[in-house]
Amino acid sequence: MQTIETIQELKNWVKKTKESGKTIGLVPTMGFLHDGHISLVNKAKAENDRVVMSIFVNPAQFGPNEDFDRYPRDWDRDRQLAEEVGTDVIFAPSVEEMYPRKSQISISAGALADVLCGAKRPGHFDGVLKVVTKLFHLTQADRAYFGQKDAQQLAIIESLVEDYNFPLAIRRGETVREADGLAKSSRNVYLSEAERKEAPHLQQALQLGRQAAIEGRDPVAVVRNYLDGRISGTIDYIELLAYPALTNDIKDEAILALAVQFEKARLIDNLIFNIKGN
Repeated sequence: MQTIETIQELKNWVKKTKESGKTIGLVPTMGFLHDGHISLVNKAKAENDRVVMSIFVNPAQFGPNEDFDRYPRDWDRDRQLAEEVGTDVIFAPSVEEMYPRKSQISISAGALADVLCGAKRPGHFDGVLKVVTKLFHLTQADRAYFGQKDAQQLAIIESLVEDYNFPLAIRRGETVREADGLAKSSRNVYLSEAERKEAPHLQQALQLGRQAAIEGRDPVAVVRNYLDGRISGTIDYIELLAYPALTNDIKDEAILALAVQFEKARLIDNLIFNIKGN
């Protein structure tokens, strides 16, 4: 496995790889890898000749009061896990390497960012689009892999690629969970012991909400009522929307999503399903 820290070195590797007729799969991450990331690498390996994993904690997607400096980092462990799973290249640039000057042009996620997490994190998804656009160009990936746990991010990136004719395919990876149903997340390490015991209730509530939605009952009320008294965290939002349009006009595919703020960790989870029960 090769570790690349500069854009020029990455460009050189991409040029040689493309000239040899090899396909490239990209797995963008912010590091502190878990089984969800590993599942994306495995999917990328099955569909491409070479796999590039980026490890870059992107400051552009963190707000002024968010946890950029606190975001968990463990380079040695990340490198070992990436190598064990068969990653060909880790692209691990510095902030200065990725953003050598203040950007003169911005990319807006638009109305897709006005709901769910985007409603409470203005500018967050603009920062996501900024970094993935750079990564798509730099790696010239044939396919890029994103997990469904971050379903709003996935929908926004799919829209970017479709609307602006990026020459790559976006591949979805199913949410990877702990044995008790908690979605794998780098931020889970911030949960206290008591909060960790409460956290599986998020997925259990969503399962009940999905059934309610299919039966024509109010899924938001069902989820909220279930969580009341079972978690110590504060509910940020519970929403049912069309997917991936993220509007209230639900015809078939829907997303039931929530976010809960615990003392030191904000957890998100969702279910994507057919509202007709198909």
